Amino acid sequence: MPDNSADPPSTGPIDAELLDRIAGHLDRSARFDKVHARPVSAPNAVVADYDLGYFPSGVTRAYLRIRWFETDDFSIHYAEQYQTGNSWECRWDRHPNDHNTREHFHPPPDAPTPGQDEDFPNEWRGVLGTVLDRLDERIEAFWKE
Repeated sequence: MPDNSADPPSTGPIDAELLDRIAGHLDRSARFDKVHARPVSAPNAVVADYDLGYFPSGVTRAYLRIRWFETDDFSIHYAEQYQTGNSWECRWDRHPNDHNTREHFHPPPDAPTPGQDEDFPNEWRGVLGTVLDRLDERIEAFWKE
């Protein structure tokens, strides 16, 4: 029998029901132009594309990709893509790993690993609220002189 002790711990199965609820929640926000629950391109996630009217003209796409597991682990990835081909991204994570504590943040502009240890609310609405508040600050900064 092979020794799998070096395998990373599992986050468990995707919580499809919760992803559908998250998609419905995001769909009611004016921030997003399109929200897709478990699209073909990302069947284990919700992908929410921001309304580009919130961004300067050089931004060609801004989106959230959210994966949530039955273990209450998650990964929330935010990315902005630019006409220049560059990107700006960050990620909020809760999962077993060997690079940070279970809860951590991979900071912008390139979401490096390891990230920064962080504490998140226990409930999905609190986590999502924290993430959206931080992203609202990012977007508002584009328009400050």
